Amino acid sequence: MTFDDLQALIDKMYSDKDRERGTDATFLWLIEEIGELATALREGSHEAKCAEFADVIAWLVTLANINDVNLTEALQAKYGSGCPGCGHLVCSCNSKP
Repeated sequence: MTFDDLQALIDKMYSDKDRERGTDATFLWLIEEIGELATALREGSHEAKCAEFADVIAWLVTLANINDVNLTEALQAKYGSGCPGCGHLVCSCNSKP
């Protein structure tokens, strides 16, 4: 599944609810899911980690959808030519990200 596929799927399933909820409330849901991912990374099973990664991506996609951001285009523009800092495919920046 590509980001385009996922954005279309999430939009089809949830767009009315998502747009009604809005950006601020959706962002809070994303942060909650990131907290659940943090817990799963510390003490969860592999299945729990997989589920929480999926939830984080789904809520991120939801935010992108309700803000009219195409993630494929955004990722290509930012990372498609390599590291945004140094421009190399294998980062050679001196600072930590």
